Order: sequence, then C-alpha cells, then structure tokens
Amino acid sequence: MNDLITRELDQGLLTLTFNRPDKLNALNIAMYRQFGDLLLAAGEDPQVEAILITGGAHCFSAGNDLRDFLDNPPSDRDSPVFRLMRIVMGLEKPLIAAVSGAAIGIGATLLLHCDQVLVSRSVKLRMPFAPLGVCPEFGSSLLMPRMLGHARAARLLMANELLDGEQAVAWGLANELHDNGEQCLAAARQLARRLQGYPQEALRVSKRLLKDGLREALEATVERESQLFIECLRTPEARAALRELVRD
Repeated sequence: MNDLITRELDQGLLTLTFNRPDKLNALNIAMYRQFGDLLLAAGEDPQVEAILITGGAHCFSAGNDLRDFLDNPPSDRDSPVFRLMRIVMGLEKPLIAAVSGAAIGIGATLLLHCDQVLVSRSVKLRMPFAPLGVCPEFGSSLLMPRMLGHARAARLLMANELLDGEQAVAWGLANELHDNGEQCLAAARQLARRLQGYPQEALRVSKRLLKDGLREALEATVERESQLFIECLRTPEARAALRELVRD
C-alpha cells in the first residue's frame, strides 16, 4: 500500500490524510481502493475509537481525478468509488472531517456522511455535476434537499454554486468555522478526543439511531444515482465536458 492516504493511529484516534497535494488531493482509483480498505479495517479494529479525515491544512480534495476518470470510468456497482460509498455508509464509529481549501464533487458529498464537519475560511465547496454532464452521487440528491431545502440543494447540485467556509456553516453543510487550516485540524482532534471519552457502545448505538430513519432510502438512492451516473458518463456531452477540462 502506498502513501496516497496516510494513516496515523494515536491513542484510539485514527487520522486519515489525503496525500496527493500536487493534484489537490484528487481521488483516483488507487485512492478509492485504499480509502475503502482503511475505513473497512478501522471499523473492525477495536483500537480505533474515532476517525478523522482531512486533506491537511490547505486542501481537502478536488474530487475525482478527471484524467483517471476518463481512462477508468466506473462501470458497475463494484467499482472502487461505489464500494467506498457503501463502506462509509456502513461505518458505525464517529467520523469527523477537517476541511480546508477545495472540497469539490465527491470531496463535498463525502461530508454529508460525516458526523461532524469542521471547516476553515479557505473552504471552496462545489458540486459541479451538471456542468460535467453527470448527475449527483453519494446520496446527495436525497440528503441535500432534506438538509437545505429544495432551492438551496438545486443551487448546489444543478447550478454549480460555490460556497465558502462561512456560507457552508450558514447553510448547514458544516457545523464549525475556523480561521485557518491548522486551527480547524486542532479543533477536529479536540472534538474527536471528547467523543473518545464517552462509552463507545453508546456512541455507536447513537450513530445507528441517527442514521436508521433514512438508511433504506439512502441505500436505494445511492444505487439509483450510481446507475444513472454510469449512464451519464457514457453520453457524448459528458465525455466532451471531461475531455475539455483534462485538456485545460
């Protein structure tokens, strides 16, 4: 396993850091596989009590690596990206995100599945599905209207709205704002430590109860989105949009 995602376990807190700064932590197939494997192992490891995901102090993730995406598009539900989604949705341990800089595409929809999202003022959150000729993914078409209302969800999922850190908190996509990435990471670690101090089974049961009301609908939505996403990727408009961005 390479270090596209670094792993640090410190007294029960597992920190997973996207580590591809030259590509703004854009996710390729290798990273999807590694991220899924790390989360799956963390869910089963009794030494892991809480999980913190971050891209470091400067950039969370620019979303899919578009060149890799063009060369290796997901073709079925067992593709690494869709496997990762199922693993994240099945995770029972607290999942916290510390987000700075770009949080684009799946780098943004991933946050919908975290129990706590802390952001810095540098955050640039965007879900550019429509401009790329594809549809929403990772359950965002279900979760975002419930979280934000239809109009705001449509601004993000259809109109490619860009949110900064302050707006992300105001809209309810994050729940803490910090001045810079270092402060954001420190606060996320402090919050994780607080959760670690509580009875772990009670935390897992609480998370399960919070998620159970939407679990079946969310799983069905992700399956439907994934199939439509695959179909959209095969259209000439999506291929043209992706090629244009890769060319740039």
